Amino acid sequence: MFENLSNQIVDSLKKIRGQNKISESNIDDTLKEIRRSLLEADVNFKVVKNFVDRVKVKALGTEVLQGVNPGQMFTKVVHEELIQTLGGGAVDINVRENPSFIFLVGLQGVGKTTTAAKLALYIRQKLGKKPGLVPADVYRPAAIDQLQTLGKQNNIPTFASSAQEKPEQILEKAKTWAKENMIDVLILDTAGRLQIDDELMGELQRLQKIAPPQEILLVADAMLGQQSVNVAEGFHQKLQLTGLVLTKVDGDARGGAALSIREVTGVPIKFLGVGEKVAALEVFHPDRLAGRILDMGDVLSLVEKAQEVIDEKQARESTQKMLKNEFSLEDFLAQIQQLKKMGGLEGIMKFLPGMGELSKQMKNMAPPDDEMKKIEAIIRSMTIKERRNHKILNGSRRQRIAKGSGTQVQDVNKLIKQFEETQKMMSGFMKMGMGRNMGKKGMGPRFPF
Repeated sequence: MFENLSNQIVDSLKKIRGQNKISESNIDDTLKEIRRSLLEADVNFKVVKNFVDRVKVKALGTEVLQGVNPGQMFTKVVHEELIQTLGGGAVDINVRENPSFIFLVGLQGVGKTTTAAKLALYIRQKLGKKPGLVPADVYRPAAIDQLQTLGKQNNIPTFASSAQEKPEQILEKAKTWAKENMIDVLILDTAGRLQIDDELMGELQRLQKIAPPQEILLVADAMLGQQSVNVAEGFHQKLQLTGLVLTKVDGDARGGAALSIREVTGVPIKFLGVGEKVAALEVFHPDRLAGRILDMGDVLSLVEKAQEVIDEKQARESTQKMLKNEFSLEDFLAQIQQLKKMGGLEGIMKFLPGMGELSKQMKNMAPPDDEMKKIEAIIRSMTIKERRNHKILNGSRRQRIAKGSGTQVQDVNKLIKQFEETQKMMSGFMKMGMGRNMGKKGMGPRFPF
């Protein structure tokens, strides 16, 4: 979502590099460009003004440390103020009461129902509590069916709501249901409207009296930009929101909502919806997002993502095979599958420092994930015997594999050659002792390329 904004700000920051000191004259042009980039990204103009003013005051009052150039110091100031604009730090969700009530509110079409299931999965997997879903959008029966389906698919208890009942009746019954089923956290999917109106707010306020919630989370569409900020202000005035969930962050929005909404409303962003799958929900970390925008990377999020998808037993087995020089194309295929679960090579690159600049240079090259798809197709066109022992791949077998994978024989030959070179390299590393700790918990994946 922040690709264009990131590129523009990073390009602007380059102009101060090589300067002997930070002064008003040599940062003014850079600040003007940053201001323009933020406005083009649909960031609220007051937020932009405050941000630029803070950066200027802090930069001019910063002493350049020995061994650090002014460009680095200025980037550090921009990074710190960007974190501040985004909220300073991650804010935990409050589920300390038993049961805890969470209301999801927002307009129609922002993804409340899917977010309810995502949040329930997060609470179960990350917090170790038992969540329950309560469909309360009686004006859109399809929403009730959708949430019940999502609950069933993910083994999440879901209250049997009826579109013939009022939301207040549903919540009263759901409270009893939660006690009977020992539900720790009750997530209420409330109704939305095309716009904020008194009827919607009145209903939500009545629900608050029936079961005072520990969290009232506004689900807002990041694609709507400044409009999402206005919606957040409206809901906050009536309901006193405790947090925000920005959805569709994986889209091509300009990023203005994420950069504006915290400072304008004072309400913290708690989660980001980063895809359509139920597992695609991330805790919002202002420092990590600021790092991504400034092309400084986000290695912590990458490590967390790796720990979620990497099979530790498989990693240890792969290490042992590398030590014995027995790592096969079948093992390589398994690692490609793990790589895909992490978002592919292109997805991983976004988390690494300097990759934004590198991706510009790679624009005329084949996308790395396209190359990986070709490799996967080639390996899948082999028999199990061939994957486990590539030495038996003679000319006729390679022709068959090329035909089966829709590639050329030279593509098959290239893969085999690269794989053999990687085998030798990994074996050499292992013998030198570099693989001693590989495969242990938290060490992440080992992709042999």
